[in-house]
Amino acid sequence: MKVAIIDYGAGNVQSVLFALERLGFNGIVTNDWKTIKSADKVIFPGVGEASSALKMLQETNLDLLIPLLRQPVLGICLGMQLMCKYSEEGNTNGLGIFDVDVIKFSNDVKVPQMGWNTIYNLKSPLFKGIKENEYMYLVHSYYAPVTEYTIATTNYELEYSSALQRGNFFGVQFHPEKSGVFGEQILKNFLQL
Repeated sequence: MKVAIIDYGAGNVQSVLFALERLGFNGIVTNDWKTIKSADKVIFPGVGEASSALKMLQETNLDLLIPLLRQPVLGICLGMQLMCKYSEEGNTNGLGIFDVDVIKFSNDVKVPQMGWNTIYNLKSPLFKGIKENEYMYLVHSYYAPVTEYTIATTNYELEYSSALQRGNFFGVQFHPEKSGVFGEQILKNFLQL
């Protein structure tokens, strides 16, 4: 199986690569259109700030390619947020895969939300073998509200989407590659879709 990890300078690609290796898969870190289009699965990681990350995607036209992909695509953290329509972070338009606006947590809570929190209302084969209220590792200051695309929910100040799905596109706000055995189970489930 060919797994492409999109390389655009804003992804935590090493920990994703290591997690795949622990599962017995090799990932290809690339920004090459042909390699990404021909991959069986695509992982779109992300760490950093939305507007500068989008600019880096635009430099290689990956912002045009990603929404056209037909195989299963998994956005992680900022990757998921960039798959949304708009982000308050840097007042930037996203890729528009999910018709969702990403919003900043209020000043009433500590941001970023950093550490372990539960996911629940699990509604996807992505969560096969994962129990309700399992803990995942999160680091983020912005969130996607609960919408019709929500396939997992987390509560921090309010309920928000900790995972989204639309067709072949999946996004998780948490870091499965840093969430121990249950995070690795989610990656494995994605690879088996």
